[in-house]
Amino acid sequence: MNSVTVYSTTWCGFCKMVKQYLNDKNVPFKEIDIEQDRAAGQHIVDKTGQMGVPVVEIGNYTIVGFDRPKIDAALQDLKLT
Repeated sequence: MNSVTVYSTTWCGFCKMVKQYLNDKNVPFKEIDIEQDRAAGQHIVDKTGQMGVPVVEIGNYTIVGFDRPKIDAALQDLKLT
C-alpha cells in the first residue's frame, strides 16, 4: 500500500512538478486524476475546503499545493526519504 497519494489533473503544471519531485526522491506514490475520479475530487474538497490541485496525502498529512518544505517534513516524519 502506498503511503503517498497525489491528487492531480493532466493540465496542472504544479501537479507535474510535485510528481517529478517525488520521482526524483525515489518516493513511490499513487496518482489520482480528479477529472477522471470525481468522487476522489469531492473527497479532497470536503477534506481541505479547497478546489485546487495538487493535493498530496503523505500518511496523515494533507498538503495543498506544491509545498516542498511541508512535503519534505512529512516524508521525513514517515521515514520515506
